[in-house]
Amino acid sequence: MTKKQSLLLGATAAFIIALLFFIVFSERGLADYNMMKRERDRIHEQNRQITQENLNLGVEIDRLKNDPKYIESVARRDFGMIGQSEIVVKPQRPPHR
Repeated sequence: MTKKQSLLLGATAAFIIALLFFIVFSERGLADYNMMKRERDRIHEQNRQITQENLNLGVEIDRLKNDPKYIESVARRDFGMIGQSEIVVKPQRPPHR
């Protein structure tokens, strides 16, 4: 291999290495690409969760509008309400000595 060929080969190798370095680490390079892919995946997952939450809230709204038994269970659970014909009995504590 002549000196000219080895110099050309070295210059080509240096150019390829510089090009690869630029592709990987430049502003729009591979590192940013991977970061953007992770961000996109995070946003997709967040959108999926919000969509599921909206569906669940839609079902709950429908039940609160149309299901008397569900309304009663929510009133009992969340607000401590009782029915008209029910009596609340509070157990008495023995006096402390």
